[in-house]
Amino acid sequence: MRMKKNTSPEPNHDREKWSRSLVKTLSYRVIILIMDFSVIYWLTGKTEVALGFTVTSNIYTILAYYLHERIWSRIKWGIKA
Repeated sequence: MRMKKNTSPEPNHDREKWSRSLVKTLSYRVIILIMDFSVIYWLTGKTEVALGFTVTSNIYTILAYYLHERIWSRIKWGIKA
């Protein structure tokens, strides 16, 4: 069976769509949010401290992770055609 050659006008058809990167980012951040809160609460025993750290940390790390994913989606290394 022969594979049809991709005739897509889009030159980089193997890259992730922005929506996939966004969903991956959000699901990852939910896991990290829970872990951050749990560890900080375990270390300090203070809900306010754990919540403050968790909220602050997650505001800037969501953006950083999303940008990281978008940069890696442009790197062809390790992707099979």
